[in-house]
Amino acid sequence: MADPLILALDQGTTSTRAILFDAKGRALAEAGRPLEQFYPADGWVEHDAEAIFAASVAVLREAVQKAARSMADVAAIGITNQRETVVIWDRKTGRPIHRAIVWQDRRTAPLCDRLRGEGREAEVTEISGLLLDPYFSGTKIAWLLDNVDGARARAEAGELLAGTMDAWCIWKLTGGPDNPGAVHATDATNASRTLLFDIRRQAWSQAMGEMLGVPLALMPEVRDCNGDFGQTQEALLGRAIPIRGVAGDQQAALMGQGCIRPGEMKATYGTGCFMLVNTGEAAPVSKARLLTTVAARVNGKTSYALEGAIFIAGAAIQWANEGLQVGGGPQGVEKLAREARDDLGVVLVPAFTGLGAPWWDAGARGAIMGLTRDAGLAEIARAAFDASALQTRDLIEAMRADAPEAFHDKVEMRIDGGMSRSTWFSQRLADLTGVSVCRATYGETTALGAALFAGVGAGVYRDVEEAAGARPQTEGYAPAMDAARREAAYARWLDAVGRVRS
Repeated sequence: MADPLILALDQGTTSTRAILFDAKGRALAEAGRPLEQFYPADGWVEHDAEAIFAASVAVLREAVQKAARSMADVAAIGITNQRETVVIWDRKTGRPIHRAIVWQDRRTAPLCDRLRGEGREAEVTEISGLLLDPYFSGTKIAWLLDNVDGARARAEAGELLAGTMDAWCIWKLTGGPDNPGAVHATDATNASRTLLFDIRRQAWSQAMGEMLGVPLALMPEVRDCNGDFGQTQEALLGRAIPIRGVAGDQQAALMGQGCIRPGEMKATYGTGCFMLVNTGEAAPVSKARLLTTVAARVNGKTSYALEGAIFIAGAAIQWANEGLQVGGGPQGVEKLAREARDDLGVVLVPAFTGLGAPWWDAGARGAIMGLTRDAGLAEIARAAFDASALQTRDLIEAMRADAPEAFHDKVEMRIDGGMSRSTWFSQRLADLTGVSVCRATYGETTALGAALFAGVGAGVYRDVEEAAGARPQTEGYAPAMDAARREAAYARWLDAVGRVRS
């Protein structure tokens, strides 16, 4: 194949998209479909898994058509997905037994609270690297088995399969019901987000399955991120195309940003923010309530990462735009924020759905503090942007405590996602964290990471080092704020967080 192309499927929380890349990491065309959200009860969030698959096939076709290329030019498909969202389906009919339960869903909080009350969280963290939180897939699977009529008996009889969105799409793309070519598999990064995977043994954990009441026979085979995940049915895309790369969205972005060595870190700013630092072959147990997760598994070699999740980042800007009726979308909020006085000390803690890492306080709620007669919408708008930077500082301090060897004089934070498109926010982030920021000039690093893993799996690249060379160009931002001002801003933030915690 003279000019091999790689097709990436990016199955996200609000949309399903496909992007066609060349071997230099350049995007040739993309296609997308919005994803409908269902909210059947307070704190519940669901997706239609069948609609996700239909959209996946449609966008894969459309991206190649938009590029005026042929499926014959596609060397491989890479898949990345919203992590933790899970579905259970009938292995014979291929029909889901219930809508997919989304990572944001909180319905399993009582189970997490009970297990925590029994003193089980230390065991959970030791095995899975995670905390007892409804965020993760394992408790969602347990809920489905206990609340869908007959599901547990059917699972124990071997009639059902379970998986995150990557596993669901792989199974459907490669064959589906009663098809000998169907592949029921996931990769190590997605497996590491389920609560059911022993991240050090790299195998499903019998102890965790028993604790959560999940039969491990439901779960897919775990393969490398550059593994062989079968090939698509010819009828779907007009040609059987090998699936050679899979990674959860944040790990795919880590690869897309070229963070393949210990100490390299990235932060993705979307609705929330996910920050990961590569820790290499070491899988540290966090003392700062961060998550230990699989960064990648390539050719049988596992690398790990520490991860911190901020629940509300870009969503705070959306709230300012809609809730405070600041017009002009995110750009309008930024324009107003740039006009704010910097000496009034207004702080917004956007704990609309609780606080994520390192606090993990589901009962915390949002607040605006430091208001004076001189403060107005401009100061609140700036505080909405600053909240993302100050929450990032929380994660940096936690990571510095857990992995001090990763932080040195030349450490840099590679950023992507919607908020990173703002040069003003990128500089503000560097100023308030005290860490140099590298902004990717191409924002779709999640899809790119999936394509790079697939390229390694298909032999387009010799190894991950060569693949990482296809990462996007970056723009750098060095901290320019006076250190005393930075520390005063962070002290105000910590005081405000202390006041809102439950």
